[in-house]
Amino acid sequence: MPAEIFEELALPLFDRLYNFAHWLTHNREEAEDLVQETYVKALRGFESFQAGTNFKAWIFRILRNTFLNSRTGLKAATVPLDTSEEDPALAVDRETPETILIERSSEHVLQTAIEELPVIYREVLLLCEVEEMSYQEMATALGIPIGTVMSRLSRARRQLQAMVQKQLAKTSTPVRNSP
Repeated sequence: MPAEIFEELALPLFDRLYNFAHWLTHNREEAEDLVQETYVKALRGFESFQAGTNFKAWIFRILRNTFLNSRTGLKAATVPLDTSEEDPALAVDRETPETILIERSSEHVLQTAIEELPVIYREVLLLCEVEEMSYQEMATALGIPIGTVMSRLSRARRQLQAMVQKQLAKTSTPVRNSP
């Protein structure tokens, strides 16, 4: 019976766990291995899960701890952002080569900035913004107090904003007036 309960709770989280693992590892194969290892550990330790508590936070914590204990010195890789939702502020009637270039350039700047964040900031930012976890869920998943979650998230957002602004300032070229 516990295996069926585990399956019922764990399988719907597969894509979310993989997405988080992919952002942490920057590598498809490593993310797959990390998720597989997480499921094995979670199934083995399922009897330690307390019914009525947050299973999602519990299994994300296993994934994070597995990552921290087994992965070091990872190389940066490009991970595409999910751009299925359009920003209404950037609405355009049709795509042009210029708008496509601007969009890809902005995505690349954001991806690079996220990848350069220290892991403690990257993980809290991704759990909040991508996985849409509450502060309590993040605190449980990361094994830290809610206040630490909030301060790390604030610092992550500030660092990300500064890094993006710096990168955009580097890439913007001044327009020269012709005589």
